[in-house]
Amino acid sequence: MSDTTPTISPETANHVLYHFGRGGYQSGTFTQYLIYALTAADMTNKAKLGLVYPDYAAAVIAMEYDPDGAAHLQRIAAGEAA
Repeated sequence: MSDTTPTISPETANHVLYHFGRGGYQSGTFTQYLIYALTAADMTNKAKLGLVYPDYAAAVIAMEYDPDGAAHLQRIAAGEAA
C-alpha cells in the first residue's frame, strides 16, 4: 500500500461490512473473491493486493485490526464520513 491513506467509498465499505456480517450489502462475485483473498492473505500479500485495490485493502485491514474499524466503515457506508 502507498504512503497515502486510500479513500474508501460507501460502496466499498458496504461490501466489506457485508463480508464481515456487520451490515452493508453483497458485492459481485469478483469482489467477493477479492475480499476473501484479502482476509486470507498475510500482511505481505495484503500489501501487494493493496497496490491494485487500495480501498478494499484499507477497508479489510480496518475491519481486522482497528477496534473502531466496523463503526468507521458503517459511518462511511451511511455517507457520514469519508
